[in-house]
Amino acid sequence: MENVAIFDSPGKGRGLKATKEFWAGDVIFSEPSLSAVVFDSLAERICHSCFRRQEKLQRCGQCKFAHYCDRTCQRAGWAEHKQECAAIKAYGKVPNENIRLVARIMWRLDKEGSVVSDMQLTSLEELEDHIADMQEDELKEFKVDIHNFLDYWPRNSKQHTIDVISHMFGVVNCNGFTVSDQRGLQAVGVGLFPNLCLVNHDCWPNCTVILNHGKIELRSLGKIEEGEELTVAYVDFLNLSEERRRLLKTQYFFDCTCHHCKNGIKDDLKLGGKEEEGVKPSEEQVKEATDYCFQMLEKMDKARLNGDYHEVVKICKECIEKTEPILADTHIYLLRMWSTLSEVQAYLQYFNDAADYARKMVDGYMKLYHPNNAVLGMAAMRAGVTHWQAGLIEVGHGMVCKAYAILMVTHGPTHPITKDLEAMRMQTEMELRMFKQNEYVYHSMREAALKNRPMTMMHEPGSVEEGIKNLFHQT
Repeated sequence: MENVAIFDSPGKGRGLKATKEFWAGDVIFSEPSLSAVVFDSLAERICHSCFRRQEKLQRCGQCKFAHYCDRTCQRAGWAEHKQECAAIKAYGKVPNENIRLVARIMWRLDKEGSVVSDMQLTSLEELEDHIADMQEDELKEFKVDIHNFLDYWPRNSKQHTIDVISHMFGVVNCNGFTVSDQRGLQAVGVGLFPNLCLVNHDCWPNCTVILNHGKIELRSLGKIEEGEELTVAYVDFLNLSEERRRLLKTQYFFDCTCHHCKNGIKDDLKLGGKEEEGVKPSEEQVKEATDYCFQMLEKMDKARLNGDYHEVVKICKECIEKTEPILADTHIYLLRMWSTLSEVQAYLQYFNDAADYARKMVDGYMKLYHPNNAVLGMAAMRAGVTHWQAGLIEVGHGMVCKAYAILMVTHGPTHPITKDLEAMRMQTEMELRMFKQNEYVYHSMREAALKNRPMTMMHEPGSVEEGIKNLFHQT
């Protein structure tokens, strides 16, 4: 960890600063989890060792709970699962993910001590638990978890005081980091990364965190000077300043005083009106369109939850038709409508419509997000795929190239999704050359290829990016 040092960050407590200069895409440090568990809801679909999503998993013959890709993964995960396996059998049921994670952490600390690696900068005892800051309802759930933990914790394991157990739950509660699947597209679990816990928040950060081959990587988003504090965003910048501050106070127990929050930077764009030839709609018109959009978003979410995608399309189109002439192309409610409609239309295989809305979404995101934000990169990737599916190869290739440039910084060249994107970039580049040589031949070949290919349903909205690698193969 020679690249970073702990220091007292003004108004934030301890933080990490750079001990050398960094440039965009540099890995400042990488760190394996102290421990991690699969979410309760995905326990049967995700390998408990490598966190890959697989169609068929082998179940642990003892506890019947843990699932693995194969014997190799089962053997690799046995050291962590061994005590958990016996505890689940003795308890007679499976405790929730928080209890399982705390138990795994405590078994490891009991065995190896409070610092399990030379790379670890802090012990868990030194991390904040924020128990004193919890609201009454949150504290009630917290106490239920501790009560259930005490029933679950084996009598033959080392016994700990309530204070030690409570502290560990508090640390997990405010420092747990979501673990993604092998493609980095879906959160599948939660883990604890002690060094990452020291990196403070900023709404416009200079670093990003990505999970790559089982380890988190702290990557630089741009030039970082020696001695500069390292920061990451705990919440999405697309939220308004007031909402970000509320989320940070509720989830992480601090008041954000960053430059963007204090000055409400870009809030005017996020709820703004559309300006045409120097003329803007009135504040009343913008407020009315915003309120209408909010109501329609609630209806849309309900239809989406019910899987009624044709109803989702109807609601979105109705809302867009009414509000698009009034709201700015950076309005966060309009962006949500475009994003949802592009996903759903792609799922229903209306690719031209999907491409149009995806492009609008990316154009809006580019005015709001940091140019190297991972969300912007993933949105550009989805837009590139959708344009390619629609046969709009020029825009499609441009979007894929833009996504690739961003993800090379945020994810790096070895990440699976970046490798997929590189394959897409080469594929679209080849098709674009063919298109420029002879448009008629290109479209004829494309049409023939599509006719010979069986019609397949797209992934359901919400996981549209999954399977992108399979979409981008030569036909």
